[in-house]
Amino acid sequence: MLICAVVLLVAVAAVRLSSRTGLPSLLIYLGIGVALGQDGIGNVAFDNAELTQVIGYAALVVILAEGGLGTQWKEIKPALPSAVVLSTFGVAVSVGITAAGAHYLVGLDWRQALIIGAVVSSTDAAAVFSVLRKVPLPGRLTGVLEAESGFNDAPVVILVVAFSTVGPVESWYHLLGEIGLELAIGAAIGLAVGWLGSLGLRSVALPASGLYPIAVMAIAVTAYAAGAMAHGSGFLAVYLASVIMGNAGLPHWAATRGFADGLGWMAQIGMFVLLGLLATPHKLVADIWPAIIVGLVLTMVARPASVLLSLLPFRTSMREQALLSWAGLRGAVPIVLATIPMVSGIEGSDKIFNIVFVLVVVYTLVQGPTLPWVARRLRLQESEDTAADLGIESAPLERLRGHLLSVSVPGESRMHGVEVGELRLPPGAAVTLVVRNGTSFVPQPTTVLQRGDELLVVATDPVRDAAERRLRAVGQGGKLADWLGTGEEPAPARTGGKSPKARPFTRKHL
Repeated sequence: MLICAVVLLVAVAAVRLSSRTGLPSLLIYLGIGVALGQDGIGNVAFDNAELTQVIGYAALVVILAEGGLGTQWKEIKPALPSAVVLSTFGVAVSVGITAAGAHYLVGLDWRQALIIGAVVSSTDAAAVFSVLRKVPLPGRLTGVLEAESGFNDAPVVILVVAFSTVGPVESWYHLLGEIGLELAIGAAIGLAVGWLGSLGLRSVALPASGLYPIAVMAIAVTAYAAGAMAHGSGFLAVYLASVIMGNAGLPHWAATRGFADGLGWMAQIGMFVLLGLLATPHKLVADIWPAIIVGLVLTMVARPASVLLSLLPFRTSMREQALLSWAGLRGAVPIVLATIPMVSGIEGSDKIFNIVFVLVVVYTLVQGPTLPWVARRLRLQESEDTAADLGIESAPLERLRGHLLSVSVPGESRMHGVEVGELRLPPGAAVTLVVRNGTSFVPQPTTVLQRGDELLVVATDPVRDAAERRLRAVGQGGKLADWLGTGEEPAPARTGGKSPKARPFTRKHL
């Protein structure tokens, strides 16, 4: 117990080192596991691949849930077609090219080569989510990368299990049919569970705010379990259910996000440390060069080819394709998937695990820290001073059939300088209290909002969503929210004529 607590504290402290140096945190956690293992200072003998696989799957469920809860629907909606093609057809292209390189350049037999090609063709959700939070990319690219990392685990798991089955590998059309069916079942269950869970949480006022985060994560896990039991993709189900809940405006959302974020970090730490324990450093030495060769084929040929061919039907510039190719980060997921052939008893499975482990470490060390530089060189990194979104937390008021919205005004918000009356909230919503510099007061319509203010807004249930949309629109567009087209209604045409629907605030009032 003491060792676990110390490891956890060291891992938490390592996050600070990671953020300051740019070194991916997963490498630090893997290093902690290796240091505790057979060739390290801990000298802990651990070789239970089956336990590692089970814990890795559980951790991946939590990581996908946390990533889905933080995914903005408005960002991934335009990117869905590209992400779906990348996570299906793109995976197939990547598997074929990588497997060919592993067979002809490294000398692996075709089964081993196909397993490695499938294992490393999945971008890692934990790595992608963590890096995108530090690198401000255009919304369309962020949406593609987030959705792809959430979607491509499902087909890759199916391929790895199929290739790792003892006996002849199924024909390609059987694999395609199985992948399509499992994805369809997983998507249907994920959407249904997410919608029903959101409806329930918004309709029922729980007695304590701390129950909402627990309920959200329980619903996400239920989506995974239901998808797996129905012989569908549980990973796709949990991600889609979490995306639905993450964009449903659930009560006490800030607390829920904080809870999910903490669970996500715990899952990453536990999974990476355990994977580090499973590796034996002195056995990795012989597979360093094969791993580097396979990694070069994957990074320089397979990933760019999959991006290029997958995005041919879409209007994606060469600069964007180059960034998407370099941002295909690998992490714990390939290492977890590399335990599947070990559990199945496939010949050469230890070599497969070693190659994948070294490949992930080396190329994560290369790609992760250099991604911001690549984005700047391609002129695709957005300014970090872009207006921040408002932090809004909702608490249900059961008897009043309403909600209490807690609104934080960040430093970059354009709500700064706006009068309370100029918010023009819908009837049934009102700003009841402003907290400024530790002092609270009841605002007047002429009260000017400032950076750092916290507002308490009471909104009845029918207008709660409209009030939130209006607050976010003002936070992004200020007094000109409607004129700039950032509100929920379309912006008026700049032709000098009257808009079809008169508005209380138009350009002539400036």
